[in-house]
This record gives sequence, C-alpha cells and structure tokens, in this order.
Amino acid sequence: MNFRQFAVKNVRGNWHQYRAFFLSSVFSVMIFFIYAAFIFHPDVINGHIQGASGVRMGMLACEYIIMIFSFFFVLYSNSAFLKSRKKEFGLLSLFGMTTRQIYKMVVYENIFISVIAIAVGIGFGALFSKLFFMAMSELLQVGNPISFYLAPKALITTAAGFFLLFQMITLVTLFQIRNSQIIDLIRAAKKPKTPPAFSIWLVLLSVICLGTGYTMAYFTTVRTVLFFVLPVIFLVTLGTYFLFTQCSVAIFHRLQRTLPIYYNRTNLITISQLVFKMKDNARVLFIVAILSAVILSASGTFYVIYQGNKGKMVEAFPHTVAFAEKGANVHRVIDLDKLNGVLQQDGVRIEHEMKLLTVPLSTSTVPSAASATIDDYRNMPLLVSEDAFNREAARYGNLKAVNVERGHAVTVTPNPLNDVKNHMSQGDTFVSRMGDQQIKLLVDEHYEGNLVSSTLNYTGFLVADQAEFEEILRNVPANDTYILYGYELHNWENAGPTVNKIEQLIPKEQQSYFVSRVESYLELKQVSSLTLFIGLFVSFLFFVASGSMIYFRLFTELQEDQALYKSLIRIGVSIKEITRITTLQIGMIFFIPCLVGVVHALFAFRALGNVLSINSMLYGFVVIAIYIMMQGVYFFITRRQYLKHLTRL
Repeated sequence: MNFRQFAVKNVRGNWHQYRAFFLSSVFSVMIFFIYAAFIFHPDVINGHIQGASGVRMGMLACEYIIMIFSFFFVLYSNSAFLKSRKKEFGLLSLFGMTTRQIYKMVVYENIFISVIAIAVGIGFGALFSKLFFMAMSELLQVGNPISFYLAPKALITTAAGFFLLFQMITLVTLFQIRNSQIIDLIRAAKKPKTPPAFSIWLVLLSVICLGTGYTMAYFTTVRTVLFFVLPVIFLVTLGTYFLFTQCSVAIFHRLQRTLPIYYNRTNLITISQLVFKMKDNARVLFIVAILSAVILSASGTFYVIYQGNKGKMVEAFPHTVAFAEKGANVHRVIDLDKLNGVLQQDGVRIEHEMKLLTVPLSTSTVPSAASATIDDYRNMPLLVSEDAFNREAARYGNLKAVNVERGHAVTVTPNPLNDVKNHMSQGDTFVSRMGDQQIKLLVDEHYEGNLVSSTLNYTGFLVADQAEFEEILRNVPANDTYILYGYELHNWENAGPTVNKIEQLIPKEQQSYFVSRVESYLELKQVSSLTLFIGLFVSFLFFVASGSMIYFRLFTELQEDQALYKSLIRIGVSIKEITRITTLQIGMIFFIPCLVGVVHALFAFRALGNVLSINSMLYGFVVIAIYIMMQGVYFFITRRQYLKHLTRL
C-alpha cells in the first residue's frame, strides 16, 4: 500500500467527520459555478439580455463573498479535523513515520477531498444551471429563455479558484502540526479539563452591550440609522461573544446550585457536561449565532423589501390606472367608453371606480382657475367635498374620515413637506378668490396620505364642508373643474397587456395626465425578485456552513463522549437515558445560538421597519419560522448520525 492509497483509506475511515465538510464544500462549489456560468455566458457578456448587466455585477460581488467565506469555513473545518486526529498523528510518529511523511499524508488527503468536492460541485452546478437560467429568464422577463451553455471560463475559474483555496488551507494545517511533539499529540485528548470559570464583570458587560444595542436598534429612525448601524453591530457582537464565553457558564453554574433541578433524573449528567461543552464550544456557538443573525437579517430584509414593495406601490398608486381631466364633460386624455371597451374585451373586472370632482383654488403664486391650464392645476390645492373624500378614504387603511365644519378645512397631501409653500399649514387661514367670490378656510388639521397618485395631484386636497363645497361649485364653470378618475382592476398584477392597450388610446401630448401602477410595480418587482433570488442562495450557503460547524464540533468530541458513556453504562445508566442526555445536549448546542440569532434578527427587523415605514415583523416571522424548521431538519440528521456512532460502544 503506497501513501496515496493510505491517504484515501484514512479519508474513508474518518468519513463521518468528512461528510458534512465535503457536502458543504460541494454546495459552495456548486453555487459558485452556477453564478460563474451566468457571469461568463456569452449573451450576458455581449449585452443581449436586458437588465442582465446589473445582475452580473451583483453575482460578481456574491462570488467574492462565497470565496472569502469558503476560505474561513474550510480553515475552521481543517482545524477541527486536526484536533480530533492528534492522537492518530502521535501514534503514527511513534511507529516511525517522520514529520515529512505526515505532511505528505495530509497533503494527499486534502488533494483527494478537494478534487472530489470540486468535481462533484461542478457536476451538480452543470446539472442545475439550466434550471437557474430558466429562473433568471423568468425574473428578467426575457422573451426567449437563456440558452444552456457551460462557459469554459466558468469551469476554469471555479476549479482553479477552489483548488488554490484548498491548498492554501493545507499549508495552514501543516504549519499547525509542525511543532507538535509525539507525547503531546498522544495525550492531547487525555488532558484533564479545568472547571470553567466566569467573570461577573464580563457577564454585566454582556448584558449592558446587548441591552444598549437592542435599545438603539429598537428606536432607530431614518435620520439616525447611519449613526446607529455601526455602534449597534459592535455592541451586539461584543455582547454575544461574552454571552457564550461568560454568561453561559454563569447560567449553568447557577443550575448546578439549584438542587431540585440539578438532582432531577439525569440532569446532573446533562448539566455537568453542558458546563464544559458550552465553554469549550463558546467560540463556535458565538460564530454560529452571528451567522444565524446575518442569515435571518439578510434573508428577512430581502423578503421584506420583496413583499413590502407591493404595499408601498399600492400606497403610492391607489388605483391601477388613473388620469385627470380639465372639465366635467371633456375627455381630452381618454374616452371612457373606449376604456371600458378595452376592459370588457380583455375580460378584466373593475373592482372599484372613482370619479372625484374637485375645484382648483388659486393662490398668490399661481394664476386664477379661469385662466389656468391643466398644467397649472397641478400647482393648485384641490377643493373636495367632505362626503366625496370620506367615501374614497374608506377604501384605504392610511386615510381616515374627516369631519369638517363650515368655514374650516382639513388638508391632505401626499408628502409631509408639501404644503403649497406654507399656504395649507395647520392653523393658517387659506384665502382664494373664485371670480367675485372670496373663499376663506381655516385649516384645522393636516395629515399625509394618497387618495390618488401623487403624479396627478402632488399639491394636495382641501377638504371642505359638503354644503359649503356645493355653494362654491355653483359659482365655478364646469370647464374649470378638475376631475380625477381612478380604476382599480381585479388581479392588477397581471393586467400589464390591458394597461398597455389603454395607454395606446391616449394622445401623446396627454400622456403625462395618465398614470399606471402596473408598469412601476413590475419594474420594482423584477429588481426585488432578482435580489431575493440571489441573496437566498448565499444565505442558504451560510446556513449549511453554520450547521456544519456544529456538526464538526460534535464529532471532534465523539471519542471523549464514547469513553464517558461507556463508564455510565457500567454504573447502570441505560441506552435510553444516554439517548435522552445526548439529544438534550445536542439540541441545546444547536438551538441556543439559533435562538440568540433570532433575537438579534427581531431587533434588526424592528429597525428595518422603522427606516422603511413597513410592518417588517410579520414578514420577519415567516423567515424565522422557515429558518427554525430547516435548523430542526439539520438537528435531526446530526442527532441520528451522532447517536449511530456514539452507541458503537
């Protein structure tokens, strides 16, 4: 048997440790290759696909993230393998193997693993790249699907990049075992562990850091986000580190002193072991908790933006299509019969139809309504009756009904800073003249909201008493009124072709008085969908790696746990009790950092909701639920494999 065969047999013998590392590496290579296949696709490079250039830049950034993350992930994995194999290296040295030969064996093992992982990863990447191209074609709304093509540059970049990464890690591994002595290697697993200690001051520091960071995140606003983001990240990260290195030890010490809990059934064994396991694995659990927070925050942000865009779009464009006409019986923008004919022809149902009669009121900065053009109307506040406004406002959750007395008014603008140069501020008296009639209205209240698209009316409304509005309207010629039309269509997200037909009915010079929600929504949805699609791939990679880190750590301690449980069986502990103890320990190691990451993410969602003015918590809980279910699947797989090897006593 030569050295290459010996290295291959070593890998097979330690396959339970290599398994998670190998699969995680394969997944990293696969994602990297799929992105590279898109980046180097001829149609993308030559600009034949609209919108692909921006996606390509985003994927290039993801490639760097994947490579950097893979470097540290593989570095940690090899360090874990090294620790679990110190006794093996010591025995090999005792049997006469030189340090140079141990180096050679490690190099062969890593080359074997890396070549197989790269080959399998590229193979799966090639297999799934067609599905990826089909998904990208749908998201980019390409007429013809992106053709299947395996770019040679993608193959070379992926294979060479990851092979070089694995070899760099091999050099670090060789450096770590260079100065190890035989006796140290043999005794590495048998060194007695000192009881873990903690500092009460560091425990307090952890609580203060987390409490301060959470408070700042909770009260973050648009104005303070740039000042708070870095301090919050620093405080939460520092607090999390001491939470696992200090607070966890303090909590389990407290449980040991709580005798009713400590002496209940097998808790004595479970808690005693967890004191050491939590301390030994503190850094790993800290990293996993931070990774969990990053995964949840990033995925949640992508998902919140994706889902929130629809709500924000509906707020900005309350109707699927809307347009404005000067004059009650004039239809310069579009003929209503033709519009309804298009809707009937396409079988599109109208859920709500609005016809809002308003009276433009001139100010000192705009001409009178009689001499104004429709363009001038956009700079005038629009007087609307109380009944008409309340009828339309009842359809929207962000608008409230108003109660206006005679001589008073309530102002509603789509922008809090838009108050018609302070002519409509709360507490002021608005003065305007309609022919020989002077209108004076005391502004009682001012609030923000969209009744129609702000592109049709960006000045705002003056809501007046119904009877007073009717009196004013009687003195206004019909041709001087400003009519706002709005149509809310059923299944409006898919009404793009119908809206395009309606737009074709509008004269070119009148296009600015027509607005549609569909086109803007589809553009925004395309960007959001691409961001969500790409971001979830990278987030899933982080998730697989974080779970694998716990997997590595558990199997690193497998021999120690086997020795412990052999002793427990000798004193009468049953296999069922050992299974319960092990399940509880693995569950806590898996889910404690997960729950810490969830708490971090909840405050991140709160800050995100404050900044974007979106109820992000609902969407955040969806992401958290999916993450916990995935973590649960990973836990059951790891538990099954661990118990399978542990019970081989």
